[in-house]
Amino acid sequence: MSYTWEGEEPPAHPPFTLSERLRVAWRGTPIALVLVTGLLLMMLLRLIERPLHGMDRPWTPHITRVVCRFVLRIMGLKVRAGGSPPAPRGALVANHSSWLDIFVLNSRWPVYFVSKAEVAGWPGIGLLARATGTVFITRDRRDAAAQTALFRERLAHGHRLLFFPEGTSTDGLRVLTFRTPLFAAFFDEDLVHEVSVQAVSLAYHAPEGADPRFYGWWGGMDFAPSLARVLAQRRQGSVDLVCHAPVRVDDYANRKSLAHALETQVRAGHERALSRKG
Repeated sequence: MSYTWEGEEPPAHPPFTLSERLRVAWRGTPIALVLVTGLLLMMLLRLIERPLHGMDRPWTPHITRVVCRFVLRIMGLKVRAGGSPPAPRGALVANHSSWLDIFVLNSRWPVYFVSKAEVAGWPGIGLLARATGTVFITRDRRDAAAQTALFRERLAHGHRLLFFPEGTSTDGLRVLTFRTPLFAAFFDEDLVHEVSVQAVSLAYHAPEGADPRFYGWWGGMDFAPSLARVLAQRRQGSVDLVCHAPVRVDDYANRKSLAHALETQVRAGHERALSRKG
């Protein structure tokens, strides 16, 4: 079952002006070219990488990182990164505000997102997700053992997993309570003493004069209009990305205490980042 934060009505936007429509085309065309070129390069390189390294991906994640940096540069969205560097192996958790999170997080480090299984079938986005090594899971408790085994296998190959424990995106002005089921996998006897988890806070600052929720994406909002609205913006805002110090899983009694500790870090970092000027 999909979990969606409804919150409140999204900000109202006037119809696109001619200059905004031109700006969407001006930015959208090169972004599409960058994504297609990156995908083709990744698929070609994977033909060599897979026979040599199997599930390990020493090369292709760097293509993803470069592509995402180009996309953000074309958009004009500035990313300010700070805090602790991510651990070489383990997992990251972050608050989830927008589809932009995927580009922002991928632009900084090689990561593998954990996503609901339905995303694999989404047009365009599903193809990109599969190509970049996304881990697809279901919300069925009967699949918990298989998902734990999948996490164990991916972590053993040095994959840095990243998921959004809120289970949904928001308006960007809040952090929702972390949902705990996915944390149970880290208490597997083969992982609990080996894995660390790091919290990441993402805070978006709207363009000057725009609604503070400008970059949020929630409820029944469709992807295409949200993308167009961002591309149409003459001057973009910015996003703060703060990576907190890693915590060891075996320092916590259970998934609920681990989730609560990480949520506290994310929430505090988000509030501090929002309080600063964009």
